[in-house]
Amino acid sequence: MREDYKGYRDPAKAVLIKHNVRVWSEVEMRTTRGSFVGTILPRSETSDNKHIVIKLANGYNIGILSDTVEKIEEQSYKEAIYKIPEKEFPTDPKKPNITLLGTGGTIASRLDYRTGAVIPAFSPGELYGSVPELADYCNLSTEKLFGVFSENMGPVQWIRLAEAIGEAVENGVDGIVIGHGTDVMHHTAAILSFMVQDSPVPIVMVGSQRSSDRPSSDAALNLIHAVNTAGKSDIAEVVVSMFGPTSDQYGLLHRGTRVRKMHSSYRSTFRTIGDIPLAMVDREKITPLRSDYKKRRKDRNVKINTAFEEKVSIVYYYPNMQPDIIDSLIDNGYRGIVIAGTGLGHVNKPVYKALERAQKKGVAVYMTVQTLWGYVQMYVYETGRRLMELGVIPGANMLPEVAYVKLCWALGQTDDLDKVKEIMLTSIAGEITEREPYNGYLIYQGGIPEVEEFLRTIKR
Repeated sequence: MREDYKGYRDPAKAVLIKHNVRVWSEVEMRTTRGSFVGTILPRSETSDNKHIVIKLANGYNIGILSDTVEKIEEQSYKEAIYKIPEKEFPTDPKKPNITLLGTGGTIASRLDYRTGAVIPAFSPGELYGSVPELADYCNLSTEKLFGVFSENMGPVQWIRLAEAIGEAVENGVDGIVIGHGTDVMHHTAAILSFMVQDSPVPIVMVGSQRSSDRPSSDAALNLIHAVNTAGKSDIAEVVVSMFGPTSDQYGLLHRGTRVRKMHSSYRSTFRTIGDIPLAMVDREKITPLRSDYKKRRKDRNVKINTAFEEKVSIVYYYPNMQPDIIDSLIDNGYRGIVIAGTGLGHVNKPVYKALERAQKKGVAVYMTVQTLWGYVQMYVYETGRRLMELGVIPGANMLPEVAYVKLCWALGQTDDLDKVKEIMLTSIAGEITEREPYNGYLIYQGGIPEVEEFLRTIKR
C-alpha cells in the first residue's frame, strides 16, 4: 500500500490506495452519508477524479464523493469482462426467417465502464450469446444500417430504413424487427407507416428502457417478444413492441401511428393514445385485442414511398406566444407547420396576422391538440372558425408528432396544397380514427379510493 496518498493529485484514486482496494472489488463503503455495498467500477473517460462509482446490487450506479469516505472493506474481487459472448446461431427450416435491422439502439448490449460507451450485441452470434432463447423462435439474420442515437434519427435514416424493409420483403423474410432507441421511436414508427404501405409481413420496432447490465433490464424480453411477433403474428403493419405493465408479464403491440413514449424511464413507457393496442404478446403467444388490422399475406408485394420535405416544423402553442415564431418559419422557407394548439385547437389573437401571412405565402398549416387525446374541433368557438378562415386546417385526432411526419411526407410528394390536404385528411395507417373508444382514454389518478382499490387487485 502506498503511504503518500495524502495530497495525491487524484483524490478518488488516493482513497482506494489508502484502503487497499481495487477497481472491480466488491466492497462495503462507509461514508459520512451512510454505508453502501457494491462493486467499484472503472472511471469513465468523461468522469471527474473526485468521485468513486460503485454498482449497487439493484443494478444502479452511484457516485460517492471521495472526501466523504471513512472506511472501505473489500469483500471479494472479480474483474468483469464485458466482451459479448458469441455462439453460432442455430438454424431450423421449420422456423420463420427473421431479419433484424439495426439503427444504433442498444436492445442487447453491455456497458464499457472505462469509456462509458455501450458495446452492442448485433451479429446473430452475439445476439444468440446474449439471448439464446431467440433460437426457439426463428432463424435470425441481421443488417446494421447505421449506428446513431435515437435523437439523431432523421430523413436520411428513415429513407434508408424504408428501402431496407422493401429489400427484406422482396428477399422473402417472414418478418422484420427494427432495433431502435426509445426516445423518438414513435416518430420513426409513424413515418415508416407512411413510407412502407401494404407490407405482407409484420414490421416490429423494439428497444429497451434499461441497459442490459442492469437487473431490471427489459432488453432481452422485449427482443423475445419482437421476434415472436415478427415470426408468428398475422399483424402485417408497423408496430411498436414494448413492455405492457412495468413488470415482465407481457408486452403490447402498438400501431405505429397511434403510439407515443409517455414516461422518461418506466419500462411501460409506450402507450396507445386515443385507441387500444393491437395485441398482447408474451413468450408463448400473441393475443389480438382487436381485429381491424392489416393481415399477413404470402405475396412479396410492398409499396415503398420515401418522399420527404424537410422544411416542416411543429410548434407547441403557449400563452403569450408571439407572431415572430411563425414569421421566422415563413422567412426561413418552411413549407409546412403543425401546431399543437390548446383545447379544441386554438392559439391567441396576436398570432393571427402571422398565420394569414403563412396562408398568402402558400405554407400548409395544420392544427392538432396538445392534450394528445381528443379531436380538433374548430367549428365550436369563434377562435377556431377564425383560424380556419386564416387557412389553418383541422388535423382530426392525429397526434402532433404523427401529423408532423405525415406533413413532411405529403409535401415531399406534391406542391399542390389541395392534394396535400387530401393526403393529410385521408387515414392511411390508422392515424385518423372515426371515433375514440370509451376505453381509449384512461389516466388513473393515484390516491383516489376507487383507483387504489383497483390497484390492489392487480399485480404491480
